[in-house]
Amino acid sequence: MNEQNARTINLYDLSLEELEDLMDAWGQPSYRADQVWTWLYEHLETDIDAMSSLPKSLRTTLKERARIEDLPVVAVQESLDGETRKDLLELPDGERVEVVLMRYIDRRTVCISTQVGCTVGCRFCATGQMGFNRNLTSGEIIAQVLHFERELAAQDQHLTNVVLMGMGEPFLNYENTMAALTRMIHQQGFRMGQRRITVSTVGIAPAIRRFAREDTQINLAISLHAATDELRSDLMPINRRYTLDAVFDAVQFYLDRTNRQVTFEWILIDEVNDTPEQAEALAARLSGVMAHVNLIPLNPTHGFEGRPSPPDRIERFTDILDQRHVSYTLRLRRGIDIRAGCGQLRARER
Repeated sequence: MNEQNARTINLYDLSLEELEDLMDAWGQPSYRADQVWTWLYEHLETDIDAMSSLPKSLRTTLKERARIEDLPVVAVQESLDGETRKDLLELPDGERVEVVLMRYIDRRTVCISTQVGCTVGCRFCATGQMGFNRNLTSGEIIAQVLHFERELAAQDQHLTNVVLMGMGEPFLNYENTMAALTRMIHQQGFRMGQRRITVSTVGIAPAIRRFAREDTQINLAISLHAATDELRSDLMPINRRYTLDAVFDAVQFYLDRTNRQVTFEWILIDEVNDTPEQAEALAARLSGVMAHVNLIPLNPTHGFEGRPSPPDRIERFTDILDQRHVSYTLRLRRGIDIRAGCGQLRARER
């Protein structure tokens, strides 16, 4: 991080209330905070000089004491079908994160990161294989959303959905993640619909309970991938700390508190978790639970030798789910040619 960044405030790191406090400390009227907020989150402005409704003296102060951390792009990769784009963004200290834009007929979804690397260490995940460097600030999280919103706005389009399924475990960076989400849904700013945002966790049980108490309409997804503790602990070491019983107890608390459906994510790995036994165990776990399962054939990573389940094994697995009346969707794999699929993100140029 350069000296200028070290001594200035990233405006994206501030809530509206904190921005009001800053204006007050600078002897400015409180409505100046609303004006700055509007420039940041409605006009998507990154140039303080362009904030024309602010007096020149305040713009000078902002340039001296604050900054707008628009993360520079190090590399861009576009899938062959043109539907998925992955950008590598550089943080102020030189660390890097990947962020993905997925284009569908009726929506534009951005997949954002919450950490540089990850401590969880899921065997099949490229981010887990790289280890953990640090948490992102709330400003660095929301800057990823604004990065693609600016690009889409220039094409007379807009983001419709945000998923926190990129690098890192959101619930191990809870405060910064929730602060960024609060800014995304703020009705005086970006105004993203709460039900168009999904937070994915590997199952940090205490944080699931804490999230339930937030009383938001933001969607919750759980990366499950196995329905027995032995297999899940092998694939996802975090299960040794938060067993399936602990995760499902927390999920039930969430359901009781919010009455909102939970999504369970299941990466299908050939002859590992695509067996009839795992399908039966999954159905048993979900009996009576208001849930939906996203099935995703494994995406390849350099550090894991597993293969995606072939069609015949997927069919046998889903037949059992059908028989047990489990709601599920078999997801299409997106951006595999540029390593932008689930579990493939890693802070590198190629």
